[in-house]
Amino acid sequence: MIGLRKLFIKSWSSDVRLDGKTAIVTGANSGIGKETAKDLAKRGARVILACRDMAKAEQAASEIIRDVGVASVVPHKLDLSDTRSICEFAERLYNTEKSLHFLINNAGVAMCPYATTEDGFEMQFGVNHLGHFFLTFLLMDLLKHSAPSRVINVSSLAHSMGKIHFEDLNSEKTYHPVRAYVQSKLANVLFSRELAKRVEDLGVTVCAVDPGMVNTPLVRHMKKSLQFFVKTFDFLIRTPAEGAYTSLYCALTPDLLTGGYYSNCALAPCSRAANDDAAAAKLWAASCYLLGIRWR
Repeated sequence: MIGLRKLFIKSWSSDVRLDGKTAIVTGANSGIGKETAKDLAKRGARVILACRDMAKAEQAASEIIRDVGVASVVPHKLDLSDTRSICEFAERLYNTEKSLHFLINNAGVAMCPYATTEDGFEMQFGVNHLGHFFLTFLLMDLLKHSAPSRVINVSSLAHSMGKIHFEDLNSEKTYHPVRAYVQSKLANVLFSRELAKRVEDLGVTVCAVDPGMVNTPLVRHMKKSLQFFVKTFDFLIRTPAEGAYTSLYCALTPDLLTGGYYSNCALAPCSRAANDDAAAAKLWAASCYLLGIRWR
C-alpha cells in the first residue's frame, strides 16, 4: 500500500520563506485549511485564520503556535454563508492589515442536506462559490496594493462531473446534494479562470486547486456507499497535510500559470466545462447580480 500511495500521491516540499508576508486561509480551524495555515506560519508568514466558529479558530491558532513555536497566527470571525459577516471581516482586515499577499479560499461544505444561507442562496453554491467570490471582491484592493499576490481557490476533481445550471443556480426547482456540490466546485474553477483574466495586469495571480481525496470532516454527509469507497481505497486517501500540498505549491512556486488548474502539485487538465470562457463570463455576471455588486 505504501508503494501505491507514492504512485498516486506526489510528495512535495520547499524551503521558501514568507517573512513579512500576510496570508488568509478560510476554514483554517481543521483539515486542509489548518495544515495550510500551519505550513505558512512555519515559513514566517502572518496568517489570518478565517473561521465561522471562533472557539475552534482560537484553539487551532493555539495549536499551530504550539507546534510551530514563534508564529503570527490570528483568528478572525468569518461566516461565508452570511454576506454581512463577510463585509465585517473585510472591514476588520482593512483596519488591521497593511498588506495581503495570499488569499486561500479553502473553506467549503460538501453534499449536505438542503439548506440556504442567510441571504437565501443554496448552501453549497452560496458558501463554496458565492461566499468566496464576494470575499475576493471585497479584498481585491488590498491584494492589488500588495502585488505580487495570489488568490488560490480550492476546488475538486469533482468539478469534472459538474454543470452550471444557470436556470436553477440555487437548486430551487430541484435539489440533489451531489449535483449542487459538483456545480459549486465547477464554479470555483470558472471563477478562477475569469478572475485571472481580469487581474492579469495588476500583479495578482489566480489558480484553482484539486487537493485530492482527503479524510476531513467534509465526508460526514457522504452516503454509506461513498464512505465504503473511502475505506476500501484508503491508499488513495490523503491526510490533511498531504491535501494541503497543492495549495502550498501554488502559493510558493515561482512560475505559476495564472488561471491554471493544479492537481498533485502540477498543472493539470480540467474538464471541458471548466474551459468554457463564455460560461465563466456568464457565471461572473450572474454572481454579481445575485450579490448585488458591480465588479468589472
